[in-house]
Amino acid sequence: MAIPLSYNLRSLGVRWSSTLVAVIGIAGTVGVFVAMLALAHGFKATLVHSGLPENAIVLRGGATSEMMSGMGLDQVKVIEDAPGVARKNGQPLVSPEVVVVAAFPLKSTGTDANVQVRGVSPQIFDVRPNVHISAGRSFVPGHNELIVGRNVHSTYAGFDLGQTVRFGGGTWTVVGVFDAGGSAFDSELWCDSAILDQVYKRPQNSFQSLTVHLESVDAFNKFKDAVTTDPRLTVQVQRELDYYEKQSRTMSMLITVLGGLVAAVMAIGAILGALNTMYSAVSERGREIATMRALGFGAGSVVTSFMIEAICIAVIGGALGCIAVLPINGLTTGTMNFQTFSHLAFAFQVTPQLIIGGLIFSILMGIVGGVPPAVRASRARIAVALREL
Repeated sequence: MAIPLSYNLRSLGVRWSSTLVAVIGIAGTVGVFVAMLALAHGFKATLVHSGLPENAIVLRGGATSEMMSGMGLDQVKVIEDAPGVARKNGQPLVSPEVVVVAAFPLKSTGTDANVQVRGVSPQIFDVRPNVHISAGRSFVPGHNELIVGRNVHSTYAGFDLGQTVRFGGGTWTVVGVFDAGGSAFDSELWCDSAILDQVYKRPQNSFQSLTVHLESVDAFNKFKDAVTTDPRLTVQVQRELDYYEKQSRTMSMLITVLGGLVAAVMAIGAILGALNTMYSAVSERGREIATMRALGFGAGSVVTSFMIEAICIAVIGGALGCIAVLPINGLTTGTMNFQTFSHLAFAFQVTPQLIIGGLIFSILMGIVGGVPPAVRASRARIAVALREL
């Protein structure tokens, strides 16, 4: 015979003060847990969103990132003629790129933070059709002109249209702002790769990566096989999506682990709070429990009843914690990308999956905090408790 659910709900209301303490502890734990996962998810999503399924990135063999790669114009020419490369007006849609890091002052603090400067080809908007100019115009090849990502424009000082900035020994004019749809490119500066080589006194026509727009998603294997088996080349080819997913792993794992440790410490406190609440309920309701047992309710019904109360506390706390973090969804923050040593702006992403994960986490805390008191209640000695009536 099962104990009515209404009995459990009334019991929570009677002991509202201790119930509230447990709910707040679980809500805080779940809120931190979901917020840290949203941070890691936002960082990863920003980087992965930088890649296109129909794009490939070519690096020097053995290089783990663009910063460690290098190739010459002769290799670029060979790759441009490879099968599978898309063309527009007869020209291969390939962008040989140069990547450097420069420090600029943040608007919020005035302190410097590293920004990734990417030298690209003039046809970059055909290679990456998901990027477009949102204000001003694109750079003119052969000129010291910059176009800035929207996050750079809003986060750093000195990047309004028409302003000049100095870095790398050269003076540059900001001529445009581009929108990369929330990807990592929004945190970059773009310019002509040949000019960037010249300003940084790098060898002429030296590049670090090659972004290739393919005829289709299915053309990747044909392109990769042709390039990696060509004896004139010593390169590696990856889908752009895969490359940026790998770039996100270290930082997203670090955020997840640190967030997990913080949530674990807080979970111990929340579980202790739930234990205290439920043990208090058991001690205060000894005669009630004995009466229910005498009326025919079995030990299993008593255990189930107390577990329902503990899970109700946990679910209420978990739901409040999830609701509390909803306002941070879409909130932009930034951190150092250790793969490029540059500042990357990204947004918290509180997804339905994370909300569900937070609720499951709260239920687990409720179960752990509810089992010992429930077992204790089921073992109460009926005769002793009834004599106290």
